[in-house]
Amino acid sequence: MSVVNKDKFIIYQIFTRLFGNQNTTNKFYGTLEENGAGKFNDITDTALAALKGFGVTHVWYTGVLQHATLTDYAQFGIPADHPLIVKGIAGSPYAVKDYYDVDPDLAVDVSNRMQEFEQLVARTHHHGLKAIIDFIPNHVARQYHSKARAQGIKDFGEEDDDTVSFKAENNFYYIPNQDFIVPEGHNLPVNITAPYIERPAKATGNDVFAAQPSQFDWYETIKLNYGVDYQNGKTAYFDPIPSTWHKMYDILRFWVQKGVDGFRCDMAEMVPVEFWEWVIPEIKKLDPQVIFIAEIYNPSEYHNYIRKGKFDYLYDKVGLYNSLRKLMEGNGTAEEITRLWQQESGDISEHMLRFLENHDEQRIASKFFAGDPWAAVPAMTLSATLHTGPLMLYFGQELGVNPTQSEGFQGEDGRTTIFDYWGVTEFQQWVNVGKFDLEKLTEDQKKLRSFYESLNRFVLDNEAVYAGEFYDLQYFNIDGQCYNYDKKGMYSYLRYTENQKLLFIYNFDRKRSMETAIRIPQDAWTHFLKLENTFLYKLKPVFPAFASELSLKATEITSTGVQIELLPASVSVYEIVRKQ
Repeated sequence: MSVVNKDKFIIYQIFTRLFGNQNTTNKFYGTLEENGAGKFNDITDTALAALKGFGVTHVWYTGVLQHATLTDYAQFGIPADHPLIVKGIAGSPYAVKDYYDVDPDLAVDVSNRMQEFEQLVARTHHHGLKAIIDFIPNHVARQYHSKARAQGIKDFGEEDDDTVSFKAENNFYYIPNQDFIVPEGHNLPVNITAPYIERPAKATGNDVFAAQPSQFDWYETIKLNYGVDYQNGKTAYFDPIPSTWHKMYDILRFWVQKGVDGFRCDMAEMVPVEFWEWVIPEIKKLDPQVIFIAEIYNPSEYHNYIRKGKFDYLYDKVGLYNSLRKLMEGNGTAEEITRLWQQESGDISEHMLRFLENHDEQRIASKFFAGDPWAAVPAMTLSATLHTGPLMLYFGQELGVNPTQSEGFQGEDGRTTIFDYWGVTEFQQWVNVGKFDLEKLTEDQKKLRSFYESLNRFVLDNEAVYAGEFYDLQYFNIDGQCYNYDKKGMYSYLRYTENQKLLFIYNFDRKRSMETAIRIPQDAWTHFLKLENTFLYKLKPVFPAFASELSLKATEITSTGVQIELLPASVSVYEIVRKQ
């Protein structure tokens, strides 16, 4: 038998401020004292062992870096930010205030906060897990100032010429001779005792080159300058290497030296691909195993950010996530899945990070999405097994977390807040005062978590999934070629290696069972699966494992097909094995 590489991995995204918070007050726009916050120390050996046992290989600790907030830590040299340029009471973790420091909310002993983070990384490694954090390269908080940077490192903007809108060596973009104007509609339930003064105004993070952004813009952030003159045809000035590039290299190096194993790069496509082409190889000289994941939403740039930008992985949001979401909501068609791998990501599929939840997206169980966590079964299985790329889950997804009220700034929108202090009720049941067990879960939650754990194990333990080739069966079964095969609601494919052959069949319809047949083309049978036509084969159910085993002649599988019954919103996976 051939030996294959096993590099499939599973990321568990933790919103660190919420993960270990056991406070149940949940006051609208509550303060830290009222609603509480999770700590680095809450992510204990017990918690990490539970995640390891769940099948996780990597943990993405979201919200680690020090960011703008209304919570005052002035006694530790970290005053609260001006309330007119903060979203929520806790603040957005994507409005970074100091790239070289961590969020004081996450420390039990604020003066020892970096050591508590370092201890978390060490615990993570002790359990055989990798630690990922955010790298936010496009923008910073409006009141950014690094007090924790090493001696000799210049702060962002420290040497800027703010009398001009653009200079290649500047770190920021400016609106000369104009004051920043707070957007209309900004409204937080806090007292404003003084105006916010920014003179001259700086460009806002989402490429707003005006003194007054709107309330829908990223007004709490300022755009960083990588040597691109946006207001003059996006002319690039990359030689000599701009100041911002060097400063970002120093920041990445700092965190790699802390033991961080990877970076999820926020809005990577808003930073020139040439920067990534330069910085990623430079960082990998320090540690070749460090991984870079790009948050990117423009499919036309996928290949560029992999081939030229040197990213290891990209978000598969606009493609697969959007298509699966439509199917889960009772819309869309499974034919779109074929189009995606053929036209967008087929030749870079091993680089695509698949998911159904993260901090930016609505919870599956919410009324704004599927309204039922079990609707994810076929879509999550497909996300995990379509190709060899990594899989990601958001904390509490496996418990059916369902935000049903407004926590504060974000409003009630089906997402778990990233802006305010809160306790996630369903997740608190699993945390269970540090036990991290099933004791307080409902029976339905136990079953749902068991599904996700089984899926994780299936992905990591089956060679055809973590290292195999892919063969789409849709074209050979649709349009009357096979009995009752619904091309809009069903999807099927093979994953295979020399040692293992798997057949996947999905029913995305949440209301109807499907009785159908699946055929495997003769060419696929002999040339790709490399199976014989003269033998009897058994189809052994491997995920889930409760279906009946089937026995068929090879000629039946390639002609009349395998007779299958699928429950609503379900999947069946069979291993094809020659019968002895």
